[in-house]
Amino acid sequence: MIANLEQFYFDQVNDLYSAETQLLGILPQMAEDASCPELREAFKNHLQETRTHCERLNMIRNRLGISDQTGECEAMRGLIAEARKYLTQTIPGGLRDAVLIAAGNRIEHYEIAGYGATRAFASCLGFGEDAHLLGETLKEEGAADAAITKIATGGVFHSGVNEAAAQFETAPA
Repeated sequence: MIANLEQFYFDQVNDLYSAETQLLGILPQMAEDASCPELREAFKNHLQETRTHCERLNMIRNRLGISDQTGECEAMRGLIAEARKYLTQTIPGGLRDAVLIAAGNRIEHYEIAGYGATRAFASCLGFGEDAHLLGETLKEEGAADAAITKIATGGVFHSGVNEAAAQFETAPA
């Protein structure tokens, strides 16, 4: 039972850690599946950042003596499962890149929300160093989201995606 804000904060730090470690498992596949070189590079860069995010969260967990008792982040598990589903249902190329961008944006938005709230909790609780670390990660998550969006609006959604979608046949629902 969570009885106070500090306990909830600890839970949220663990949840973010779980989300980031799950993301480490899919980012290499997302990079490999991208046909757009800029998108592939964005996912590779975010993989490196995600490793740093895990290190920061571990620093917080170790400093505060937070034990991992929350289990797996269900929201990230769902976002990753949805991404994998659509990746198996699309042909390589521009259409798959559009799927990767949509999945990447959803994941980044989830992380942005999580880091924003958790940073606010850290500030409320007087955990200034934690708030700073979480704020750094929050900036990086925002930049990753902006990079993926820029790739989408800079051409991926306009270069053959509709043609590829028109040629792709799905199984009846």
